[in-house]
Amino acid sequence: MSSPLSLYLIIALAPLLGAILAGLFGTGFLGRQVSRRGSHLLTIALVAVSAIGSIIVLRDVLNGQTFDGTVYTWSIIGQTKLEIGFLIDPLSALMMVVVTSVSLMVHIYTIGYMSEDPGYQRFFAYISLFTFSMLMLVMSNNMVQLFFGWEAVGLVSYLLIGFWYTKSTAIFANMKAFLVNRVGDFGFVLGIGLLFAYTGTMHYGDVFKQADKLAAMTLPGTDWMLITVACICLFIGAMGKSAQVPLHTWLPDSMEGPTPISALIHAATMVTAGIFMVARFSPLFELSNTALSFIIVIGAIGALFLGILGIIQNDIKRVVAYSTLSQLGYMTVALGASAYSVAIFHLMTHAFFKALLFLGAGSVIIGMHHDQDIRNMGGLRKYMPITWITFLIGTLSLVGTPFFSGFYSKEHIIEAAGAANVWGASFAYYATLTGVFVTSLYSFRVYFLVFHGKERFAVESAHGHDDHAHAHDDHDDHGHHGGTPHESPWVVTLPLVLLAIPSVIIGALAVDPLLFGGYFKNTIVILAKHPAMAELEHHWHGWIAYALHAFTSVAFWLVVAGAVTAWYCYLINPKVPAAIQRKLSGLNYVLENKYFFDWFNEQVLARGARALGQGLWKGGDRGLIDGLLVNGSAKLVGAIAAVTRRLQTGYIYHYAFAMIIGLMIAITYIIFGSK
Repeated sequence: MSSPLSLYLIIALAPLLGAILAGLFGTGFLGRQVSRRGSHLLTIALVAVSAIGSIIVLRDVLNGQTFDGTVYTWSIIGQTKLEIGFLIDPLSALMMVVVTSVSLMVHIYTIGYMSEDPGYQRFFAYISLFTFSMLMLVMSNNMVQLFFGWEAVGLVSYLLIGFWYTKSTAIFANMKAFLVNRVGDFGFVLGIGLLFAYTGTMHYGDVFKQADKLAAMTLPGTDWMLITVACICLFIGAMGKSAQVPLHTWLPDSMEGPTPISALIHAATMVTAGIFMVARFSPLFELSNTALSFIIVIGAIGALFLGILGIIQNDIKRVVAYSTLSQLGYMTVALGASAYSVAIFHLMTHAFFKALLFLGAGSVIIGMHHDQDIRNMGGLRKYMPITWITFLIGTLSLVGTPFFSGFYSKEHIIEAAGAANVWGASFAYYATLTGVFVTSLYSFRVYFLVFHGKERFAVESAHGHDDHAHAHDDHDDHGHHGGTPHESPWVVTLPLVLLAIPSVIIGALAVDPLLFGGYFKNTIVILAKHPAMAELEHHWHGWIAYALHAFTSVAFWLVVAGAVTAWYCYLINPKVPAAIQRKLSGLNYVLENKYFFDWFNEQVLARGARALGQGLWKGGDRGLIDGLLVNGSAKLVGAIAAVTRRLQTGYIYHYAFAMIIGLMIAITYIIFGSK
């Protein structure tokens, strides 16, 4: 076994070992040999090993060392090999660093956030298993392993969202996430199946070599291009995992899980799996303008309209969750514009500042004695200075403030949409541009209501909590407890500080090599007919000039407009939002019901599925199978037996007569049938 392969195995399997030790020997499943302290020390140390190893791998990749090989042959079916293997290239190396570094911060943060939870060891086992699953996904070199990692992160997210399994809302949320993702996974399986059926291989490289052949084929029985159908099916899988319209409804409800897993799911792991997958399959997506058009329109809808929902949320975690939906829409727009490297760049910057915002929100929740309603906060800046400054840094990066990390990736997405030549690009450009104002508005609304203005926690709030934040539980009570806020312990604030650093500088450091320095040149394929990246490179003059020029751009002034609007409406004249709500009560009703996606899913799809199931059960199972085939055949046999029983008289001449009649019929048939 070569040295690089040994390192790759250590990176992938170290979190799995931590999950096994904490899960089997810390939860009582096989005893309690691992204490609470032992569980977090083991899992953090092993995830740290993966993080350090990933950094070493990234350094090696920068020096030109890549790997594409088989680790284990799982099964051989005819000429088809199903294998476990690693593809270590610039794309996977970058993803490994992002996943392990954010996961490490979440592990450390969990010590403080979950310190009093009885499921402490179980939680560490789950998040380590989640990290292993994501690593297997991004390191895979074939579609079998990709699907394994894809389903594994879905399974562990189900366990984590429903971690507090005594809460009915948590159980509803994890079941919702599980079912919605199954819809996307159905398309994903069809896409993989089509590619395998027409290429005969599961290996990425072998599939991509046959891309031109696939592009020349049509789906049997139709005039649909095979490559288009396969790519759209693959993207439907991404729509479920990366929460794109209309398969986005599970993600806001996943806030019922503990805050650390909200950061892990929404920042660097599960929701970015779909973005990674489309970038990985760029050699195929580039050959279908129809698929790219579909992708860019879906992304634009999410970037704008799901972001708008963040404006009316009062649960601090839900505002950040809708922000994630919007930012995932931005990444998807970049994919549809054939700016795959920009999508991955925004994935990376988003991982850091969104993890920072989620963990900052969790710190606020701790300081507020587990009250999540932003209307009960205010003036926390002087009580929680570290949380305040780090949350502000995350907010500035999210809205796209020049020189902050999010600015470089987000601004390039907007420009890529404007330069794309696929159908729907114009809509995507204006949607993403408008989304800049929306993002700034809901982000600074949270910031001002939580950290500035009048202290509202000192009085008993008259606010009712929003409809998703009413379930009281020993673990994560949303109710208002009162008391003076306090800064969180160092195990909570240290990850905030460490995440704040890349939220400021990683964009400026990485923008040139990732987008224009050829980092992805042998990994991501872009055809000449898609000019977005070439157009971006033509106008690129360095990170300083780019940021300085932004002060004259429309996007920057939309950021300022959103911040000023939030400042005026929520600090200077708080009566304005209430007046707007009264004037636009119809629109507010639509927004409160989240565009009725949940209503449609529950009242139309779920009821329709239930009615179909009952119809199949009553008509098919009870009526056709049990009633006609099983019981009916028994009744038929009984009827025949009743008739034949009357013929069994016991008289020989009756039997002789029957034989003669039968013989005459047979002879007649033979004579006349031959003619």
